Amino acid sequence: MKKLKLFFIFLTINLGSLAIGSLLMQNGPQTDWFINLNQAPWTPPGWVFGTAWTTIMICFSIYLAYLFTGNVSKDIKTAFTLQVLLNIMWNYVFFNQHLILLGLINIIILTVIVYYLFFKTNKELDTIRFLLLPYMIWLIVATSLNAYILLNN
Repeated sequence: MKKLKLFFIFLTINLGSLAIGSLLMQNGPQTDWFINLNQAPWTPPGWVFGTAWTTIMICFSIYLAYLFTGNVSKDIKTAFTLQVLLNIMWNYVFFNQHLILLGLINIIILTVIVYYLFFKTNKELDTIRFLLLPYMIWLIVATSLNAYILLNN
């Protein structure tokens, strides 16, 4: 029962952070600025982003529910908090402010944090930590998309 309660708490936090990030980007993907950028040939269609992020946050919330059932170190709590903040900030920095390099730095740090969570919790969570794989893979794709835009515009 505790895991289920934690799952819904983390799902609310994670989906809430996506919603805040979406509000801060102010229709970023539909703006002339973004549409006119030279984008990577492997850029997925727009609907993939919503589907991917929803799936990622469900898996991440399950992972966090298991993680936070036990004793959680301060560094894990800090990593989670930074992950939430960086996830929100990227939308604002990239889409709203058009700061592509700062967006790339932001997403690289976010990626490092998620990989840190994966490797740091290998003893506590064994196979549950593999629920982070969709997030890890998506961040590599997203980082490559951001880097392509930086290098080709």
